[in-house]
Amino acid sequence: MEEAKNSLPTDRHVIKTDALSIMTERNQPLAATVYRPQHTTKAAVMIAPATGIKRQFYHHFATYLATCGFGVLTFDNEGIGESLSTELPKCDASLISWGRHDLPAVLDALQDEFADTTYHIIGHSAGGQLIGLMPNYQTVQSVFNVACSSGQIKNMDMPYKLKAMGFMDAFIPLSNLVLGYTPADKIGMGEPLPRGVARQWREWCNGAGYIKTAFGHSIHTHFYDELSMPALWLGFSDDDIANSDNIDDMIRVFTKMPAKKRFYTPQDFGLSHIGHMRYFSRRTHAKAPALWQMAVDWLEQQC
Repeated sequence: MEEAKNSLPTDRHVIKTDALSIMTERNQPLAATVYRPQHTTKAAVMIAPATGIKRQFYHHFATYLATCGFGVLTFDNEGIGESLSTELPKCDASLISWGRHDLPAVLDALQDEFADTTYHIIGHSAGGQLIGLMPNYQTVQSVFNVACSSGQIKNMDMPYKLKAMGFMDAFIPLSNLVLGYTPADKIGMGEPLPRGVARQWREWCNGAGYIKTAFGHSIHTHFYDELSMPALWLGFSDDDIANSDNIDDMIRVFTKMPAKKRFYTPQDFGLSHIGHMRYFSRRTHAKAPALWQMAVDWLEQQC
């Protein structure tokens, strides 16, 4: 594990960060960043990213958690951002490999960086969906999921439903056929995606329960019926993807998880929009600090 050090200023403290390279069982290096609190570490947190979202997107949120006393690790999934180690058409990463190999390797690294504490996952969208593939899930004390759902297209409202159908059923298969990958960045859907990631994303969003559609087919071993740690699922009424029905659809896959669901409108916080992504925005936090405080309160309750 190679390490390079730098410091980043924040409004409250100077938070020390370490850049890491984490090797997975697939022998693939993942780019990661560790955020270290100045004093005692209350607990350690892995931020599991949404599909195609680079770790820098979570920088301000991770820094905030560190100022509140939590050790934090962010990372790029294989094939995304600085974890792309080959030409994208040659990358054979998938959503399954992200859950089965990337997440466990990062959790192991989190324990190496912050010993003798408790370990927690904050999942954003796919980051929270895939945790049932982790063979080392037993070390996770709690889960805090944001905008995490099945993304089932059938449950979406018009006109976004048409947009989702066009992306999933036309853009993804055509791009994969012609380019060998999906340039999701061209339509504002994160980073370019390895074809296996995009293909599974399409298949699972077209079925009920997201990853549940792969059970017994491409997935024969999983732990969705074993995870029993407390979990809080956060959703917002203006999220076209993780709407209330789709959150419920995903929660049902975790058959033993004592999940608590909180579903809000942006107006509850004096905001006009939160949607699928803006919970982690620094601007959102400046206007509605109670949102990030929810994560802090949850983690402190679970320590």
